[in-house]
Amino acid sequence: MEFSKRACLITLSVSCITTNLIVDGFVPSSLLPSQKASLIASSFHYHRNTDQTKLWMSSMDPIRMPALSSTMKEGKIVSWLKEEGDEVSAGEAIMVVESDKADMDVEAFEDGFIAKIITDEGETATVGDIVALIAESEAEIESVAAAGTGGETSAASTEETAAAPAEGGGGYDCETTEIFMPALSSTMVEGKIVSWLKAVGDPVTAGEAIMVVESDKADMDVEAFEDGYLAAIITDEGETAEVGAPVGIIVEEEADVAVVEAAGPLTIASSTGLASPAAAAPKAAAPKPSNAAPKLSAAAASGGRVVASPLAKKLASELGVDLASIAGSGPGGRITGADIEKAAAGGAPTKKTAVDVPAEPSWVPAEGVVAATPMARVLAKKAKLNLGNIKGTGQFGRVTADDVKIATGEKKPVRKAAAPGAPAPVELPEGLVPFDGMKKAVSNNMEATLSTPIFRVSRDIQTDKFDELYKKVKPDGITVSALLAKAVAMAVEKHPIMNSSFDPKTPGTVYNKDINIAMAVAIDGGLITPTLKNANERNIVELGQNWKELVGKAKTGSLTADEFQSGTFTISNLGMFGVSQFDAILPPGQGSILAIGGTQEKVVPDKSSILGLKIVKKMTVTLTCDHRQIYGADAALFLRTLADIMENRIESLTL
Repeated sequence: MEFSKRACLITLSVSCITTNLIVDGFVPSSLLPSQKASLIASSFHYHRNTDQTKLWMSSMDPIRMPALSSTMKEGKIVSWLKEEGDEVSAGEAIMVVESDKADMDVEAFEDGFIAKIITDEGETATVGDIVALIAESEAEIESVAAAGTGGETSAASTEETAAAPAEGGGGYDCETTEIFMPALSSTMVEGKIVSWLKAVGDPVTAGEAIMVVESDKADMDVEAFEDGYLAAIITDEGETAEVGAPVGIIVEEEADVAVVEAAGPLTIASSTGLASPAAAAPKAAAPKPSNAAPKLSAAAASGGRVVASPLAKKLASELGVDLASIAGSGPGGRITGADIEKAAAGGAPTKKTAVDVPAEPSWVPAEGVVAATPMARVLAKKAKLNLGNIKGTGQFGRVTADDVKIATGEKKPVRKAAAPGAPAPVELPEGLVPFDGMKKAVSNNMEATLSTPIFRVSRDIQTDKFDELYKKVKPDGITVSALLAKAVAMAVEKHPIMNSSFDPKTPGTVYNKDINIAMAVAIDGGLITPTLKNANERNIVELGQNWKELVGKAKTGSLTADEFQSGTFTISNLGMFGVSQFDAILPPGQGSILAIGGTQEKVVPDKSSILGLKIVKKMTVTLTCDHRQIYGADAALFLRTLADIMENRIESLTL
């Protein structure tokens, strides 16, 4: 930004003749490309604004269409992630651009505010064209937007664009693509390679981070624009390169890595347009041959990743040579084919071993910096999440957009594959399953009484005598359900209010003359309540036969409406599933429902025993009642009567 200001102020001081020449399309050839761009832009503003000094003293930064691949000449704005007036921070994704390779996030290089969007969503701009303007402060948004209306794209479009990077050989017998030092900010002139995230020979994927570059603003990841293999590193870690200078080479095929490697550093430099060190300095005397062993690279000496050429790997496999035991003589300790041949003949130096070194290259971000992709930062900001609390699954632990979506619940985590030999994961159902007719009816019934004022009372009932009776009558086909229905019907007979329902129209209490005990039965796909009619008047043998018939019809779906909709009192029994106690929801049109839990052994006082204690079996029953016509005392008296029948008058069930 400062460079642009100085360039513009210098331009304001030039003569009108020079300015007119620029407007006519003439730009002095002695200027650098960045100076040409500033000169053209300032010339444009010189003519369209009479108060030039005021205009250019306002702080403004252009957002230009970046080169997202080595062959990209224009890009399409897929979407703006920020609107005019929004605040932006350096490193924050501001737009998504469609290049000739893929859609990629583009980050802001400056802090400020979006003052003007020049290229709208869906529109295309040439690489280098200004697509938006950033104001340094919120107060300058209007002035920057006004200054940028109508001229930025014209000014940018007149800038001479650099030739596309050479692709397709550059002196090699294979297809190559150069990795250039990118402009990571609008003021960046050169960048320093902090670290390479890939080693020579490693495969790279478009969009994958391959190096970390230190600009004049911050350390940032730089992604590859091509798929292939890293064939050469021109600028090593810690070294500096000018913006636009090649720092590495990518080849399409793994076998081509050896071709680039065999060419040597001088061919690499000349093929990319760099001056060869040998050409720039007088030829030095050739060094005397040395018998010293080749110097080991850090990775090789530490026992880490073995760096070898494809030819070396092939020869090692054919000749049975262990790559880990060879000291490479190539650049950075890389193992060459000649090293393998020497090793096979017994003449190659062996490698010193080391332990406790990670086998994979690693990268640790600077202290206080959370490694995350641009889109992950945008999503986290929108969701108001702290990136530091999200575990990254990307390369080197980088937080990805999917990691943020998983943290917000927008996306489900990917299930890890089962380890070899481990049992296959259980496939569980997923997604929406619409209700069938029965489930819809159950759902509606459950909701129908949610507004009914209810109360619940519970009581423990001793079941020793009940269990003894069941053992006697079980051979006759009489079930526990039939015995419970008979006992409850006899108790309801003593307390008719429990067999009533509420009429909201009158309002009043509706008594039912018949005691019809409905019992909840779980069937495949739903819940239904077959009804034992007049249970108080029928003997347990008849009730047992009737119940067996009703259950059979329920399982086949052949119950008539009268056989499951005529209940006046409902029983829900989950005791057979080991449930100790639960509450049941009151069915519509009834005043009571009894929830029965499982039988449990309990220690109770007993004066007749030697220790004064004995073990008995008890079950907990919970009664839910409509409080509009049934009161707490009614429910308590009913449960007392039921307990008396099951504990003291069990023989009455057989009468």
